[in-house]
Amino acid sequence: MILETFPVGPLQCNCTLLGDEETREAIVIDPGDEIGRIHRRLNALGLTLKQILITHAHIDHVGGALKLKTLTGAPIYLNENDLPLMQIMAAQAAWLGIETPDTAPPDETLNEGQRVGLENYPAQIIHTPGHTQGSICLHFVPLKMVLAGDTLFAGSIGRTDLPGGDHEQIIDSIHSRLLTLPDDTKVVPGHGPATTIGAERRTNSFLQ
Repeated sequence: MILETFPVGPLQCNCTLLGDEETREAIVIDPGDEIGRIHRRLNALGLTLKQILITHAHIDHVGGALKLKTLTGAPIYLNENDLPLMQIMAAQAAWLGIETPDTAPPDETLNEGQRVGLENYPAQIIHTPGHTQGSICLHFVPLKMVLAGDTLFAGSIGRTDLPGGDHEQIIDSIHSRLLTLPDDTKVVPGHGPATTIGAERRTNSFLQ
């Protein structure tokens, strides 16, 4: 298995590349920016991209998805509840003072319980609204890992003061959908360092 997570773009969004060394297939989660770098890494590893998976439609997570699709032909997956955020991409760019990226509707939606990813490294979709209405997490059960997008961070939770945000909803999503996972589950958040479900259950002040 090839597993790399690295920050991209001005907001340092964690982009994750997961590859199968046997089949040479890969998925990329949240290619928000620096698509040339991501594409070069795929080529250097000899990997064919099969899916582009987006945890939510904020610009720092989805901004480079269409460019990566153009380079690789891989389809884009995003929960349909975040389509309204895709439609205000120019406004999102204005908030950050950056150029508006080219975007397009996703090729497929990501629904609760759906299986995505690679044959040998599948992930199950957990719908966790609150940061946005279409926020999802990717639970890789055999790897004991969840990619949490901007729902859960080490010592914090996703902000809810942007369009589509709901504080009570994100707290409920975390308690009912994420804290039910085993304590040793690794959490790779959308920004910042990794943590575990157990650590957040014990020490995250937002969840007490």
